[in-house]
Amino acid sequence: MNRPDHPAPAQPGFDRHMLEALVCPVTHATLSYDAARQELVSRAAGLAFPIRAGIPIMLVGEARRIKAE
Repeated sequence: MNRPDHPAPAQPGFDRHMLEALVCPVTHATLSYDAARQELVSRAAGLAFPIRAGIPIMLVGEARRIKAE
């Protein structure tokens, strides 16, 4: 039970240093971080991978299709 004097803990944020190690699982291209949507974007594959509770979900079945720009 959340009480006003004991707020719920904030969700952990995404560690941007992970971007140095992560690549797109489809194309192996670099990813960009979209902080507003909490996603890692692979423009090469046209996919956006969600970040949930600070953890990138790098599964193609969980990714959102994005338009090629």
